[in-house]
Amino acid sequence: MNGCRCNRIIPIVLFTLFGLSAGPAVSAEGLVNQSVLSLAKAQKAAAAAERKCRQQGYKVSAAVVDRAGVIQALLRGDGAGPHTVDSSSRKAYTAASLRAPTQKLAELISKKPKIQALREMNESILILGGGLPVRMGGEVVGGIGVGGAPGAQLDEACAQAGLETIGADKEKGGAGE
Repeated sequence: MNGCRCNRIIPIVLFTLFGLSAGPAVSAEGLVNQSVLSLAKAQKAAAAAERKCRQQGYKVSAAVVDRAGVIQALLRGDGAGPHTVDSSSRKAYTAASLRAPTQKLAELISKKPKIQALREMNESILILGGGLPVRMGGEVVGGIGVGGAPGAQLDEACAQAGLETIGADKEKGGAGE
């Protein structure tokens, strides 16, 4: 990143603002214990998100990724633009990897321009509303992203419908709260 100290600064900012946990538990044997988002739940969440937007007349794509940002489920609704596949996947990746709603990250960047480097962490980051972390049992197990509705708040509402369908934890707090 051309000498940028972003890799050290950004995690500190995110831990401070979003109260992120240090990570999964470690067993006595030194093995990491992590919850895993099942394929069935990922598919159910993506389908519910796409359906919610379709019922409102929006042609979208919905993506769900695991905790590492790898796609588990991706649906492109009938008539959704080809760009929606990429935007929904990148929003889901961003929400999972940064463990925060992408809309809150966008608001944070607009208020604190010094952390614009968040956008440049890697080519998969997309800081645009419509991505939410998937929290289950207080642990981030993935992310969901929706792209294609005419506004970030509409994409996010559809993503939220996907989370509700699988019984994910409700998102608490926000940037600066």
